[in-house]
Amino acid sequence: MKNMKKSVSEIFNRLFLNYPELVVCKEDIINTFNALVQCYEKGGKVLICGNGGSAADSEHIVGELMKGFILKREIPFEDKEKIKAAFPEDADYLAGNLQRALPAISLISQTSLSTAFINDMAADMVYAQQVYGYGQKGDVLIGISTSGNAYNVVNAVKIAKAFGIKTIGITGESGGMLKDLCDLTIKVPAKETFRIQEYHLPVYHALCAALEEEFFGRE
Repeated sequence: MKNMKKSVSEIFNRLFLNYPELVVCKEDIINTFNALVQCYEKGGKVLICGNGGSAADSEHIVGELMKGFILKREIPFEDKEKIKAAFPEDADYLAGNLQRALPAISLISQTSLSTAFINDMAADMVYAQQVYGYGQKGDVLIGISTSGNAYNVVNAVKIAKAFGIKTIGITGESGGMLKDLCDLTIKVPAKETFRIQEYHLPVYHALCAALEEEFFGRE
């Protein structure tokens, strides 16, 4: 955790204190944090996908990144002034109900697009299509799969890699196909689906909290 903010380091220390079994993933978790920091520093965004419980996790992560998670994330003064110049009568309400965001898109949320694409093309390419449409070099794709073998997630990773988008897998301990495809893979130490998912939550909560502290903390 060299060169890391003290407050960020404390978030990860707490993660490994509360879940000592996750220490085996420590290097990959820290490397994932650094990759996400680099993405956001360069103006990129994060795309996230998964199936079933991992689809819910994709939505959950977006909810923590796109609005205040632990911190309030008040918008900058200059942004308040822009709003005030455009809508002076409503400025206090508008600016007071906005929060700074870390751009993230859940690929599971596009119902009309997904159902149309599945009907017209190939179901296992539905996330890949969105990576192709939304993704740009400098972005990051997070693929969540407890087995590491979900074909729609694997195909999304392949398209991401073809177009220079950094890829991160979050899986169970085997890693499946994702471990050989992704630039980084967090393989939590469990084999049963529900146990894997139980470990995924504290991992991505720590990552989201650390990113928030990195970009919006006072230290």
